[in-house]
Amino acid sequence: MGTPPPVHGLSAEEAARRLARDGPNALPRPPRRTALRILAEVAREPMFQLLAAAVALYWLLGDQTEALGLLVFLGVIVGITLVQERRTERVLEALRDLTSPRALVWRDGQPCRIGGTEVVVGDWLELTEGDRVPADAVLRQANDLAIDESLLTGESLPVAKDGAGTPVYAGTMVVAGRGLAEVTATGAASRIGRIGTLLGTVETEATPLHVQTRRLVRWFSVLGLAVSVVVGLAYAWTRGDWLGGMLAGITLAMSLLPQEFLLILTVFLTMGAWRLSRHRVLTRQPAAIEALGAATVLCTDKTGTLTENRMAVDTLVAMTPEGESVQRWSAADGPVPADLWGLLTPALLACEPQPFDAMERALHATARAAGVSLPPACELVHEYPLSAEWPVMTHAWRNKGPDDARAEGGVVVAAKGAPEAVARLCRLPPVAAQRVAAEAQALAGRGMRVLGVAQARWSGGDWPESPAGFAFEWRGLVALADPLRAGVPAAVAECRRAGIRVVMITGDHAGTAAAIARAAGMDVRRVLQGDALEALDDAALRACVAETDVFARVTPPQKLRIVQALKARGEVVAMTGDGVNDAPSLRAAHIGIAMGGRGTDVAREAAALVLLDDDFSTLVRGVRLGRRIDDNLRKGLRFVFAVHVPIAGLALLPLLAGWPLLLTPLHIAFLEIVIDPVGSIVFEAEREEADVMARPPHDPAAPLFSPAMMVQSLLQGTLVLGAVAGFYAWLLAQPVGEAAARAAAFVALVAGNMALVLANRTRHGDWRTALRPDNPALLGVLGATGALLAALLGVPPLRALFGFALPPASLLGAAVGIGVGLLAVLLVLRRAQASWLHR
Repeated sequence: MGTPPPVHGLSAEEAARRLARDGPNALPRPPRRTALRILAEVAREPMFQLLAAAVALYWLLGDQTEALGLLVFLGVIVGITLVQERRTERVLEALRDLTSPRALVWRDGQPCRIGGTEVVVGDWLELTEGDRVPADAVLRQANDLAIDESLLTGESLPVAKDGAGTPVYAGTMVVAGRGLAEVTATGAASRIGRIGTLLGTVETEATPLHVQTRRLVRWFSVLGLAVSVVVGLAYAWTRGDWLGGMLAGITLAMSLLPQEFLLILTVFLTMGAWRLSRHRVLTRQPAAIEALGAATVLCTDKTGTLTENRMAVDTLVAMTPEGESVQRWSAADGPVPADLWGLLTPALLACEPQPFDAMERALHATARAAGVSLPPACELVHEYPLSAEWPVMTHAWRNKGPDDARAEGGVVVAAKGAPEAVARLCRLPPVAAQRVAAEAQALAGRGMRVLGVAQARWSGGDWPESPAGFAFEWRGLVALADPLRAGVPAAVAECRRAGIRVVMITGDHAGTAAAIARAAGMDVRRVLQGDALEALDDAALRACVAETDVFARVTPPQKLRIVQALKARGEVVAMTGDGVNDAPSLRAAHIGIAMGGRGTDVAREAAALVLLDDDFSTLVRGVRLGRRIDDNLRKGLRFVFAVHVPIAGLALLPLLAGWPLLLTPLHIAFLEIVIDPVGSIVFEAEREEADVMARPPHDPAAPLFSPAMMVQSLLQGTLVLGAVAGFYAWLLAQPVGEAAARAAAFVALVAGNMALVLANRTRHGDWRTALRPDNPALLGVLGATGALLAALLGVPPLRALFGFALPPASLLGAAVGIGVGLLAVLLVLRRAQASWLHR
């Protein structure tokens, strides 16, 4: 690909007009879930069907008031579900927009990254290795460009695209080379759009949490319905009231069905992905949210993740072919003198003409400041990308003007890359190679990125298979400084407190990597280079990764071996990557993390998470948020499990004891209005606890619904059941009347449920955490519940509908006091459980 002519691209205003005219560059998607569709899904839920059956039975019994009241509550429950589902849909839509492929386009004369949906006809696209082509386009320039078109053709081999005017198609993947293309069709007008392939509709597999939850809900549903049928038949047989028996069975079934579990899980994972996106972490696979709280090792790159990726040339060292330094320049010396142009010019020629990489932008900036530029007639005719064998970037240029390069017969070839690799290309004698290595080590020890630079001439003919086919001359070293990100030391220290080990895996020089690792506060017990790693078998590597904190000069296949070795030791591995060749290691890691800024689309699609700003501190914030989500999910599920115990018990116990019924379907419906928002919205919005990053990762093999959790919840619920049932039995023995006793006992049950909410806010039974007023959703639920209870007791028609009579103030105070006492006992119980678990 020759030196591109000046590319201006569309103006921002023109691009906006075309986007409004043609619509977003998106393939057809299935219609959004409308309110009617969501209502239809709700109508299939067992709880909805039980409530509808209860309405019908009340109507048959001639109790239209009770039926209408229950119908109103049914509408409220459906409304809450509808609001939650619509909120989930909006979040998913926003996340779907974030996950669309990105595109590098020219706008107003500048290259910029935009979402693939914003590409319009007429845009000029930069295509490089690892990009997914966002729209149909026609190549204007190309160099060694190869594209995987298997998505459209089924052909597994990449297709060479070297000619100007050659079409490229949306959805295909660039696997080699680079190109410049003009967009001709977007969205449904593209070839893939006309075929009707709906890439955006791929269904995500159910996560392990969903599988566990569905199994538990199914088990409880079967058990609850079976018990309800038996109790309903027994009631009808012993009391001769078959309609009443059916109502009693429906009431018990409603109290036993834990339908909130699936709703809570959906809300938590969806809102968790949204919260992570607000922290600049994009979730591509919901299972990653589960895994974040269990991560034990974070494998991170250096450049751009620990450092700012804001490189600047710091030092130039011109050297003779014998490895002796002849001239040295540093940034503090002012402009680069003309004597060093012989080093700076080939370094510039080995860069992309329009650089996107931070290192190459730094070299271009230094060259401009020194007055070094490419001749106008200089044309890039061939390039060799980085490879495992030769970690060197090599460009071949032909000068079409009448200068000495043409006079000498042809092509200037420039190379830059790992100093030891460039020294091998130049075939330096051992003594010279040792001098080069010593100089590079000294620069790397100061934390700088060091490049070797060489130049050759080529007289023409068939291009060599690799850069080793040229007769390179050694020119010297370029050292670039890339400052450590300000928040990295604190983030590494936080990982240490959280029991998470940080491992650096980089292709950079060992000295540079070790210097940056130490500055970041990492343990640097051992540094292992790629060539030494290659010599280890799998067993030796498993032993080695336990004590190695920095891996340098590592190739992508070696990254995969490191991940596999860590996993074999039982670690839960989070792995960052950005290139095409990183995809296998990203897929192999428990949590693959792609770089959103500099990462390729291949890496993004292989990863579970995408760091939108490539910052290690953001990754650690994501781990903190993942632990918070995991904590709150378990708190919400523990609460729902516990709260069903007193509700089911108080629906069943009066039937067995011959007491007047305390709960009817109407009462259960009221309680459902409280349970659903508390279990999903309130616990999802809980802040993390103070020690969330001061405890080791949780065991990923531990089931969500562990026996210990079930026992804890059962014990909590039994305490509430015992207190309210005892209170109800005492009330029935007092001369207050059945309706007043029912009202006071119902208030005590609601107060006990609120005590369960507050007690489950804390893992350790800390009353300050349980009572802290920092959750607006909780305050809203508590306030709404109090207002509804006041309305039920204070408004005569509602009081009659629920079968209540206004009890004396002393009994209401006693009911509220039962809730306060239960909270104190539950907190003591939580503290005792926490102490026992930590022994």
